[in-house]
Amino acid sequence: MKIGIVGYGNLGKSLRGLIERDENLKLVKIFTRRDRNSFNDDKMESIKNLLEYKDKIDVLLLSLGSATDIPDMAPEIIKDFNTVDAYDNHAHIPQYFEKMNDIAIKNGKVAFVSTGWDPGLFSLNRLIAESILTKGHTNTFWGKGVSQGHSDAVRRIKGVKRAVQYTIPKEEIIENIKENSKDYKSFETHNRLCYVVCEKKDEARIREEIVNMEDYFKPYETEVKFISEEEFERDHTKMPHGGHVIRVGETLENNRELYKFTLELDSNPDFTAAVMIAASRAVLKYVENKNYGAHTVLDTPPAYYNELSHEELIKNYL
Repeated sequence: MKIGIVGYGNLGKSLRGLIERDENLKLVKIFTRRDRNSFNDDKMESIKNLLEYKDKIDVLLLSLGSATDIPDMAPEIIKDFNTVDAYDNHAHIPQYFEKMNDIAIKNGKVAFVSTGWDPGLFSLNRLIAESILTKGHTNTFWGKGVSQGHSDAVRRIKGVKRAVQYTIPKEEIIENIKENSKDYKSFETHNRLCYVVCEKKDEARIREEIVNMEDYFKPYETEVKFISEEEFERDHTKMPHGGHVIRVGETLENNRELYKFTLELDSNPDFTAAVMIAASRAVLKYVENKNYGAHTVLDTPPAYYNELSHEELIKNYL
């Protein structure tokens, strides 16, 4: 499979590493908005030259931000390429899906949208759990892990040199959720922990701005720790994440059944990249069947993610 990557941040670098170690995949180019000559890397190509590779790439993986980049760029790219993205603005996914679906169908292309782990694998497990246990409560717990959006919000505060924010689920709630099942609010089930590098004189003001930041930290229980740049570099530059989807449902005679799906990730971008690559195999199956348009993890047959034949899948997994 011939693959291209658009964007070269943390996710793009993870995609490249996983593609280059897989003998069944070929990395054609990485398309960037930066000056390609600044990389000294023959795999880098200007995004301005993307259409020159229209017939040389099977699937284009969009390693772009969800705030503005994917909504602006993906609808144009899908006109000429099959794509996979990890668009994660949950509230806007329905509109994004419809837009990508319409354009992909008109142009005979396939867009696999909003893949990854949440949205993605967590979404699928919420669906399966609630389809099986139709009476009950579902809760999603994120972390302990680095929230990139919240970390960025802290870094934008005046005087902050470096910052990272960890989302931490309350383990006592997870441990007792079968007995105390209900629909929890996110701020009831998670704490937030920030590590910040700044000048001593700015600490009190920065702490107040963080804990009172609407839509990010208020009304969460938030702890702010100020550390040196050396400690930050030593202990807080990796990107672990993960979490749980837990459904507690009732069957007969008030029996309680617990469905739990868990991820423990050393590297959020590495794992997201691995999911995107699996989705790219599904894209080829959709193209082969001329099933054009937008698709998600919710409507994709599990067999599409794997290279084995149907007979081999049954033999190996059933």
